[in-house]
Amino acid sequence: MIFTGDTEEVIVGVNMSGRNIQVGRIKGEAIEQKTSRKINNREVEDVILRELISTIEEVMTPEVTSIGIGVPSVVDVKEGIVYKVINIPSWRKVHLKAILEQQFGVTVYVNNNANCFAIGEKYFGHGLSYDNLVGLTIGTGVGAGIIFNGHLYSGRNCVAGEFGLIPYKEKDYEFYCSEGYFEEKYGIKAETFLDRAEDGDKIALAIFEQFGYDVGNLIKTIMYSVDPDIIVIGGALSKAFSYFEKTMLEQIRSFYYREPAERLKIVQTETPDIAIFGAAALCLDAKNKILFK
Repeated sequence: MIFTGDTEEVIVGVNMSGRNIQVGRIKGEAIEQKTSRKINNREVEDVILRELISTIEEVMTPEVTSIGIGVPSVVDVKEGIVYKVINIPSWRKVHLKAILEQQFGVTVYVNNNANCFAIGEKYFGHGLSYDNLVGLTIGTGVGAGIIFNGHLYSGRNCVAGEFGLIPYKEKDYEFYCSEGYFEEKYGIKAETFLDRAEDGDKIALAIFEQFGYDVGNLIKTIMYSVDPDIIVIGGALSKAFSYFEKTMLEQIRSFYYREPAERLKIVQTETPDIAIFGAAALCLDAKNKILFK
């Protein structure tokens, strides 16, 4: 169970994407209640805010002490301001923390989705026993959250961990290690390749093998930058982990320093509702930094 002081925390976690809002009320290690809502991402700022508030209200109780929310954007973590939210054109600069704190009367923590995934794994998933972790999401894009010395490291402008934007081959890692690679290079969605790989299709399996080499190079870049104990892979393409794992590991073995490559643990996420848990974990991380100083 997760505790802060003498009291078991009751926290609301919110995962917001361009078209969906997922909300859960968490006590200890369990989601007591959860809900979700599809949104029209083309609506104006205030309409989407009202939908967000309405969705959170469905799970709020007097016992809730704080709210954590993950959004696909650059975030001023201290002030809780989100900028240019991906797939929500009207959200150019939203003072999300201040708005939600005024509405609900509890402390609100805001961060990027990939950072939420990493801190969620730290508190609720594979990272419980590790102080240095990277949560790597490979799906629509490539994102990463960094856990350093047991706590989330976002950087001043919440861009720490944007490894996908590092130049690689003719483009960048995000192109070669995300769903867009399959569609742009082969004209077929990654989900279709995954279905074919599950049926034993040799072409699909070979394509995932090549994909594994690229992911392996991405992980080597992360190792040179962060040197974590463990990397947890999430996102839509984590479902194909077994098909690209072998070539990914082959590439990692070419890392200049042999011992770190052998010690590094790489796993696929196994925590259901990790997006909700991760947003809630923002609250735990912030409070525990104060408790353990």
